[in-house]
Amino acid sequence: MLFAHRGASAHAPENTIEAFKLAIRLGATGLETDVWLTRDGEVVLDHDGRHGRLGLRRRISDLDRARLRVQIPTLGELYDAVGTNYPLSVDVKDDSAFEPLVQVARTRESLGRLWICHPDQGRLSEWRDRVPDVKLVHSTTRDRLRLGPERHAAELATARIDAVNLRQDAWTGGLATLYHRFGILCFGWNAQHERQIANLIDLGIDAVYSDYSDRMAAVAEMFVTEPDPDVDRL
Repeated sequence: MLFAHRGASAHAPENTIEAFKLAIRLGATGLETDVWLTRDGEVVLDHDGRHGRLGLRRRISDLDRARLRVQIPTLGELYDAVGTNYPLSVDVKDDSAFEPLVQVARTRESLGRLWICHPDQGRLSEWRDRVPDVKLVHSTTRDRLRLGPERHAAELATARIDAVNLRQDAWTGGLATLYHRFGILCFGWNAQHERQIANLIDLGIDAVYSDYSDRMAAVAEMFVTEPDPDVDRL
C-alpha cells in the first residue's frame, strides 16, 4: 500500500480535499490522515487539532464543526470526494474519535479498508476488544521497544494488532522478517526520497508513507515492470 501522507502534502495543503484528490491522481494507492472529534460529534481531518489565529487557537474538540474553516474536511466529505475503494490510514489524535470514526467507515462499507494507528499499545488492545473487526496499527519507534522487537511482535500478535508502523530508517530485512513471522504487517513512514521508498519495498514492507505520491508511484512501478534477467535467459 502506498499511503499519501496527509494527502499529496508535498504539492498541496495537507489534509485537504485538494491534497487527497491530487494524491490519487499522482498514483497513491492509499491515503493517510489524522482525525479529531468536534464538540458536536463530527470526525474531522486535521493534524494538530487546533483552530484559529496564533494566540487565539482553540482545540477542535471545543468547537462545533460549523466554527472550523472550510478547508478542514470531515471523514464523510473525504469519502464523498474520493470514494471508499482506497485503503485509509488514520492517526487517532483524539481518542474520543475512535468509535465515531469506526461508525462512519462502517456506514460507508469501508471498514475493511480502514487502518487505525495509535502510539499506545494498551489503548489499541482496548479497542480490539471493543471492535473485533477493525484493523489496528501500533505506531512506535525502535527506542521505545525496551524489551526488544521479538517481545513486541509477540505482544502484538497476542493482542491481535494487525501491523507495526516504524520510521523508514528503522527497518531492516531481518526486522521485517521477524514481524512477519508473528503475522504482523510492517509499515514504514517518512519515506520521502526514491532510495528510501525503494529500500522499503525491497525489504518486503507492506505499506509505505510519503508526502510525495508521485515518487512512490514511480518507484513502485519500477519494481513491477523491471524485467527479470533470469527470465530473459530462459
